[in-house]
Amino acid sequence: MPPRRFSVNEHKPKDSRKALRRILSYVKEFRLLILLALIMSLTANVLSLIGPSLAGKAINEAAAGAGKVNFGNVLHYVKLMLLFYVSSSMISLGISIIMTLVAKYTARKLRKECFEKLSRLPVSFFDKNQAGDIISRVSYDVDVVSASIQTDIVAIMTSSITVLGSLFMMIRISPALALIVLVTIPVSVSYTVYIKKKTRPLFIKRSKSYGYMNGFVEEMFSGQKTIQAYAYNDKVCQKFAKVNGQAADAYYNADSRGVAIGPSMGMINNLSLGLIATLGSFLFMGGRVSLGQISSFILYSRKFSGPINEIANIMNEIFSALSASERIFNLLDEPEEVEDLEGATVLNEVKGDVEFDDVSFGYDKKKTILHNLSFKADSGKLIAIVGPTGAGKTTMINLLMRFYDCDSGMIRVDGKNELEYTRPSLRAAYAMVLQDTWLFRGTVYENIAYGSENATLDDVVSVAKKAHIHPFIMRLPNGYDTVISEDGGNISKGQKQLLTIARAMLYDSKMLILDEATSNVDTSTEREIQDAMLELMSGKTCFVIAHRLSTIQNADNILVLDHGDVVEQGTHRQLMDKKGFYYKLYASQYE
Repeated sequence: MPPRRFSVNEHKPKDSRKALRRILSYVKEFRLLILLALIMSLTANVLSLIGPSLAGKAINEAAAGAGKVNFGNVLHYVKLMLLFYVSSSMISLGISIIMTLVAKYTARKLRKECFEKLSRLPVSFFDKNQAGDIISRVSYDVDVVSASIQTDIVAIMTSSITVLGSLFMMIRISPALALIVLVTIPVSVSYTVYIKKKTRPLFIKRSKSYGYMNGFVEEMFSGQKTIQAYAYNDKVCQKFAKVNGQAADAYYNADSRGVAIGPSMGMINNLSLGLIATLGSFLFMGGRVSLGQISSFILYSRKFSGPINEIANIMNEIFSALSASERIFNLLDEPEEVEDLEGATVLNEVKGDVEFDDVSFGYDKKKTILHNLSFKADSGKLIAIVGPTGAGKTTMINLLMRFYDCDSGMIRVDGKNELEYTRPSLRAAYAMVLQDTWLFRGTVYENIAYGSENATLDDVVSVAKKAHIHPFIMRLPNGYDTVISEDGGNISKGQKQLLTIARAMLYDSKMLILDEATSNVDTSTEREIQDAMLELMSGKTCFVIAHRLSTIQNADNILVLDHGDVVEQGTHRQLMDKKGFYYKLYASQYE
């Protein structure tokens, strides 16, 4: 099998604008809701922007001097301020609810597309990528993007309106004081761009580190029995500590740079506020501005700098969301299985004639596993494939099912190149029982009937009896309605194997692949189901990978593989008489 590859050091950033455009393309269908949120945001900001002006008027009223203060006017301005601020807060709450809905449906759409994409990807993708890393993209990375849509878009919309409105009001009050604020804007923007270039690669590395850690955890938990059997718990904990440390370091390196933006921007804005207060004092003494105008200007300057600080503080979240979105879009951009040839036909009325004609293949183009492999399997014949580990047996099965396509040569099914058939119809022509059994969370009935949509309970019971699993099923709490846990964790490996054999018996196909189908079944049970296996294979073209050579003595043709070459082929008796490679394999097991 091809090696899985992953490196947390692969963190070259791509065009963040492209990633941002793709995120926005997912929310454009909610543009009416977003437009509503924008209008509400504009309304809320207008209401909040009136507040400082009212405060200035109240201060001017209070500054009239002893005995001259009109407390009625002061109270009137205070009531208006409270009304506008409360209304602004309520509208902001409505905006948050709207954006939460947008984020929810966007995340659902992203996960749906990722899952559907995974169903269309070739087997080679799953061979090369950790399951935990794939899961991390569909769950963690989508959550990061969703959270950013929910909070950051609102913050940016609100902040932009507040900044522009506050700037307009400050210019209206005093152009001279507003000039100080305008001078600090280029400094803030330049600093933000500088920090972005420094932190962007770090956030990409952080996302990859979390994906790698999730992959490690998934692999370790799936192999928990083996780990405990070898008393390897401490070593695994040490390895996880190292992986966890790398993830924690990546998180710290990214966030420590990202969070520095907020305090730095705060310092710039506070410096601007100090200059405003100083210049405002001189203007007040010169009679060019009133005390209320200075107070309003300072309040507007705080409203101006506040959103900038807020944007600066969420920049690390935005960078993280962009990095996560790149991982999601990299998945969505993965090349799918090569499309069927134009004019490919559906494989109907299968006879079961299969022929390998000078087939060569390697998972890595630089290393060929199968070399010029040729043989023919006539309809209804049993072809056994034997050989040492790594000889290429499973690779042959991958080619038969078109999980991979051969590099050269041709595989014919019923006289036609298998590339001329549609993949779904070709794969539907085979029933498979693999060494690595797969069961899903569902009832026993559902697991056996998987792939046979019209199967009745009687059909399921019939094949379960033939597979010698019926007595065990009837001992379960709810019989065929008993729910099996994920991957059949609550039953033995042998019982899982028998369930998959029953599933294959129920599946109506003309060709059958058995990859160590009885490897998890004890010897006595194996003998018991031999008749059922013979019935399953009757009239079908069968490819059987076997290590226990006693199980394939009745094969019509035995292919003996070694390093990707068919070194011998023939019946059991013919190969034993040759006293060659097969004879040595057999003797090593039974003599």
